Amino acid sequence: MELLQKKAGELLGRGIGWRITGVASRRMGWIADANGVKAEDLLGSDLSPLSRARAPSTLAQGRSAPHDVREWLRLAKADVLFEATSLNVRDGQPGINHIRAALDAGAHAITANKGPIVHAYEELAALARAKGRRFLFESTVMDGVPIFAMFRDCLPVVHLQGFRGILNSTTNVILGGMEEGRSFEESLKQAQQIGIAETDPSNDVEGWDAAVKVAALVRVLMNVPLRLDQIEREGIGKLSGEAVRAARSAGRPYKLVCRAQSTGQGVTASVRPEQVPLSDPLAWVAGTSSIVYLETDIFPGLAITENNPGIETTAYGMLADFVRAVTEK
Repeated sequence: MELLQKKAGELLGRGIGWRITGVASRRMGWIADANGVKAEDLLGSDLSPLSRARAPSTLAQGRSAPHDVREWLRLAKADVLFEATSLNVRDGQPGINHIRAALDAGAHAITANKGPIVHAYEELAALARAKGRRFLFESTVMDGVPIFAMFRDCLPVVHLQGFRGILNSTTNVILGGMEEGRSFEESLKQAQQIGIAETDPSNDVEGWDAAVKVAALVRVLMNVPLRLDQIEREGIGKLSGEAVRAARSAGRPYKLVCRAQSTGQGVTASVRPEQVPLSDPLAWVAGTSSIVYLETDIFPGLAITENNPGIETTAYGMLADFVRAVTEK
């Protein structure tokens, strides 16, 4: 929302005007007003949930409060849905239902949630085509770096044959902290303090977040419906501080490496701690940075590195998708 405001002038220069007509969150509940909701009110968190008995004074009075996503979309008269629920590794919900409802209602759907890509990409992409809408998800892998858009828009008829990279910031920060002498717990706490690790860090530490990103890249860019249970997965929880420091001293630091490779029988994929030689660019990716090294039928090696992204970087991925959705035919 802040980035929309920051870039409002440039968006208008592209012929894109916008207003917020609905917000749904655990904190604010369901808010819908087709006439528009002031971004300042939302950023100031002055709004109370519409699920309460009385609508807040900053919004139009006398409306019924929506109680589910389809009614909310109808009342908001949304043209575009920004979907940013948390990752559900098990089944991708409720993000899948949110995106499905938006497309059914005739709205473009933009998400930063990887779950719907892994569990329902083919279905949702087909629904978007049938409705003449866009289903976009640039912020799901490497924040706002245009990996999906690069292949879709800039590399026509280029085929991705494999990739490897570091795609999870939390484990990278933890391993870096352990190399500096901190314990696993102290390093995890540091990752939580800088805002990249959840209170429950299991998705990161056990390799689930990285595995979901691998599956998303394979499904979309390699056109193979890879399931999570087909990815060999091992987290960093078994690594001791001594082992991590010894590996760094020997010039082969541990990294949580993501891999996928096309074979004659499909795609093999893995997420696991690996010792990486210092001659490998992956060895030098530290902190919240990430890297992916792509192998294609035309480019034998194409690397994309992102250095220490912030929250605005992820927001930019959704903003870029918004511009694509409302301007591309």
